[in-house]
Amino acid sequence: MRIRTIAATVAAAALCAGTAVVIPAAAAPPSGAGSPRTCHLVDRTLSATASVNQTLTSQFTTYGDTGGAWTGGDSTFSLPLGKGATGWFFSDSFLGTVNADGSRPQDSPFINNSVVVQNRHGGFTTITGGTADEPAGIIPPEADGRWYWIGDPTPGPGDTVQVPLLQFARTGTGQWDFAWTANRLATLNGDTLQLESIIDRPSTTGINWGSWTLEEGDTTYIYGIADLGGVRSAYVARAHGDGIGGEWTYWDGTGWSAQEADAVPVVPYVANEFSVASYRDGYLLVTQDTSELFSTRIVARTSCSPIGPFTDPVELYRTPETGLLGSYGDADVFTYNAHEHPNLRTGNRILVSYNVNTFDNVGDVFDDASIYRPRFIDVQLRVTG
Repeated sequence: MRIRTIAATVAAAALCAGTAVVIPAAAAPPSGAGSPRTCHLVDRTLSATASVNQTLTSQFTTYGDTGGAWTGGDSTFSLPLGKGATGWFFSDSFLGTVNADGSRPQDSPFINNSVVVQNRHGGFTTITGGTADEPAGIIPPEADGRWYWIGDPTPGPGDTVQVPLLQFARTGTGQWDFAWTANRLATLNGDTLQLESIIDRPSTTGINWGSWTLEEGDTTYIYGIADLGGVRSAYVARAHGDGIGGEWTYWDGTGWSAQEADAVPVVPYVANEFSVASYRDGYLLVTQDTSELFSTRIVARTSCSPIGPFTDPVELYRTPETGLLGSYGDADVFTYNAHEHPNLRTGNRILVSYNVNTFDNVGDVFDDASIYRPRFIDVQLRVTG
């Protein structure tokens, strides 16, 4: 299994679920960044109380242990599919069965992306490519071995699903010998979720596009990340009309440019995956904190615009699994890529997922199948002032 290099924490024990955290939200920077909007949200105090979402956590645990299909994965994006169903889109995924003692067989099939469809009654079905005997990702590897991790899926034209892709290739034989090579875009059949086509997307600057997509009317914002001076920062592109398969423009700090090279960072210390969604009269960004190495902190920022400026971070939760002092008691275990699922929000209660993984990807992930699975938390937000 190829583990993404992200910032999550190996340090102290985490806060227990249900702990209330209150931090004043900083006033938004001046609107010289080009945003014409004003809102009350950025001037208020945001606070949160978080607890484990036992329902989803248990459902994925039961399905992973007994379903005989998907047994673990990361990314954990969600998309409404109609008729009350939700598609859970995963990158690297284990398939097969789990042993009675909770371990994963050493010969478990492993693919680079999959979808788990949850119907309106709570039942799960795993969707892959390939065949039953030789499963492959929904977006299979290229003939030369390059593979795809997925970004946040978005509705496409003609009842299709568009999935931003990050293409990777091996650079050597070692565990960490791989590198990003291109951004691409997959179109899936909206009914079967099988691949229909792949096209190239802008890839000249090294920005990894697809960390998040935000649909507003006929405009879709596409968020990406790049490390600027060692700081993982977010960038924004947008597309109009039929999804994100057409021309993109890029926020350059004062307006929208047709040149990817003009894109500028809009907020620092985000993770590879994060979320931006409308909230009250502004926007809410949720991410794993990357201002500290291997952080357990899940934080939120607010803004009056999808392009920022964003307020200082407010802590929502600390993940309890990480590190030697965490719930696994394992220095190799870490958490990463927290984000909201706005389609499953209820009022001021938001649903946030994060991923759990281990640097021991030849031991821990087979010894304990529960490590490599998403976690879900309910976060009750309060805005005062």
